[in-house]
Amino acid sequence: MSTTSAPRDLYAVIGNPVAHSKSPFIHARFAEQTGEPLDYRHLLAPLDGFVDHVRAFIAEGGSGLNVTVPFKLEAHALADRLSPRAAAAGAVNTLRFDVDGIYGDNTDGVGLVRDIEANLGVSLKDSRVLLLGAGGAARGVVLPMLDRAPRALTIVNRTAAKAEALVEQFAEAAGQAGCELTGGGAHAVGPHPYDVIVNATAGSLDASLPECDDSAFGGGTLAYDMMYGAQPTVFMRHAQALGARAADGLGMLVEQAAESFFVWRGVRPDGAPVLAALREMLSAAVKR
Repeated sequence: MSTTSAPRDLYAVIGNPVAHSKSPFIHARFAEQTGEPLDYRHLLAPLDGFVDHVRAFIAEGGSGLNVTVPFKLEAHALADRLSPRAAAAGAVNTLRFDVDGIYGDNTDGVGLVRDIEANLGVSLKDSRVLLLGAGGAARGVVLPMLDRAPRALTIVNRTAAKAEALVEQFAEAAGQAGCELTGGGAHAVGPHPYDVIVNATAGSLDASLPECDDSAFGGGTLAYDMMYGAQPTVFMRHAQALGARAADGLGMLVEQAAESFFVWRGVRPDGAPVLAALREMLSAAVKR
């Protein structure tokens, strides 16, 4: 009887730092769930060695990479081909290596949309959405949100010109979606509560709140922070104090990984049980 195991395709998450990444746990669960034969690891690259490490990984037989900070712009530049959403985002978080070269995609926005709609049960269609921030995280989610045809999308940023630039960049897509797209500084926030508010700023990393009038939050508002942690973020606590429902970005992490898995394998895993397992892990860590 042969004890030789079937060959397994190699994947990894590349970043600096990267040891904290939960991607190996997530993709191991996806592989178990789908029966796909793959191994997944962490790959630490020096800040000036991203391309060399990617090339070495390909030479080793690697099939694909997830890309985390600070290499998403370099991944975008390295790709031979880009998905429309990666081209719109100007950044790549998923690389696939095949006979046609290096394919770059950005699954962050799809992950956000799927978490909001499938896991949290809030439809973006015909909704009023407020997006806080105009950096890379915000740019990566605008097109996937527009694809869901919200009634209105307002982009607000501390530097108004950056929000206005995004409005200009996505004006055509908004028109095709039938969405009223506006943006600017804090003054651009409307006087009535929004259906969904997405915090795409890095404020929660240093416990600071984005500039946003309290009137934007209401009892029917989903306030979504792309950041996550063992405890609710300062943005989530602020939103809850104003009567809104709050959620963190852990589900986005899982769902963007599920989309990456689909880009690589052509199979879309179920994110819900993996998200539940991660929640349990975070809860256990708090209790220790």
